[in-house]
Amino acid sequence: MKNLLLTSALAFTLSAPAFAAGTHDGGHDDDHADKHAEMMIGMPGDPAKVDRTIDVTMRETDDGDMIFEPASLEIAKGETIRFNVMNKGELEHEFVIDTMEGNAEHKEAMAKMDMEHDDPNSVRLDEGGTGEVIWKFANEGTFEFACLIPGHYESGMHGPITVGQQMAQADIEYTTGKIKKIDAKAGKVTIIHGPLVNLDMPAMTMVFRADEATIANMSEGQDIEFVAERLKGKLTVTQMK
Repeated sequence: MKNLLLTSALAFTLSAPAFAAGTHDGGHDDDHADKHAEMMIGMPGDPAKVDRTIDVTMRETDDGDMIFEPASLEIAKGETIRFNVMNKGELEHEFVIDTMEGNAEHKEAMAKMDMEHDDPNSVRLDEGGTGEVIWKFANEGTFEFACLIPGHYESGMHGPITVGQQMAQADIEYTTGKIKKIDAKAGKVTIIHGPLVNLDMPAMTMVFRADEATIANMSEGQDIEFVAERLKGKLTVTQMK
């Protein structure tokens, strides 16, 4: 009888599944680490291999909107970008880069409970704070940057990231113009300009939007060459030389 019990116990031990001690493969920590390596928008970048730096400002406007400057981003596939992020508003804001679907899911979760994440594709800043995100854009497509603090996205804090093959400088069509007036506080500039071929508009004098960094390089009476696009329904200077 004793031998029968020992034999049965040994058989059970050999047939039972083995469980390793410690963290198992596919655990929460592994999923969290792998998530960023597999993101459609790319992966955390190497600070030693940054191709260029983009300054990003977050703030509120006198009209009650919440905005990013610049309002859109164009990046070449494979570029590693250092985003220097500055909160020049009076409220806490965050800068998150992801797919539109990813941001929508994150925003829905944030609506239920305001969570502050420590992820390499985002930075959250108090009033007057500065931070950075270093990211390698590995895939072509249209993605999004946004502030997902409840109510901020709805107030205008989001914009497109277009990732594609590097556009040759010769393919960019600049328009000549002369700056007539600058309203830096409102983020507006009046330009006497030639035809805007990309917008199918004739030569005239018009008021354009421009971000803070672009306006800082402008002066009244200055002759410029510039590119204008329609962003969120507003004619906006997106490039200048």
